[in-house]
Amino acid sequence: AGAAQCAPVRSAMQSSLFLAVRHGGRMERGSRRRSEPEEADKGRMKRTIIKDWKTRLSYFLQNSSNSNKRKSKKAGKHRNYFRPSPEEAQLWSEAFDELLANKYGLAAFRAFLKSEFCEENIEFWLACEDFKKTKSPQKLTSKAKKIYNDFIEKEAPKEINIDFQTKNLIAQNIQEATHSCFSAAQKRVYSLMENNSYPRFLESEFYQELCKKAPISRAAQAT
Repeated sequence: AGAAQCAPVRSAMQSSLFLAVRHGGRMERGSRRRSEPEEADKGRMKRTIIKDWKTRLSYFLQNSSNSNKRKSKKAGKHRNYFRPSPEEAQLWSEAFDELLANKYGLAAFRAFLKSEFCEENIEFWLACEDFKKTKSPQKLTSKAKKIYNDFIEKEAPKEINIDFQTKNLIAQNIQEATHSCFSAAQKRVYSLMENNSYPRFLESEFYQELCKKAPISRAAQAT
């Protein structure tokens, strides 16, 4: 359901915010006649978009790093919020795995999926990654049932877009949960993200901004 909603969204309209800004307020139907006000609106829209992305990223980074902060308050606190260099951000375009392996990149991609109303895809993938690391048989079973209830069963709150046969197979497998319970579904969702959402993320305004050489030095940003 979520992935089906995700696929048709074009890169020109990367988020619901884009729509709200483009079609609301100043940019009404008859406003194309004046080029200068249109350029000014475009500049304001771009700044609003970038600000919104930064807000979302701060939220995701803060939530994902709460446990790490307790262990290493001084070392990790500032790094978690550090904007990547343009060179580092450009590496994300080389492979989808490069993006997922980077904490800031993963948070950025997750915020992007949220804007496309298919955040459940990355949440399911992350849940599967955590599931595969679980050692306790009891925890494995309880986590398997939670993942099934959250993402797989019909009308699940974060139902992912997988075929009926795969769903049935998962329903059978979680009765005696193993680490491969969700392997087929995880591969399917990974493929959907890699082939659909990932290329649109690379074309997004926010990612393009990250890849630009910053006019202000990193030392100046820190002050």
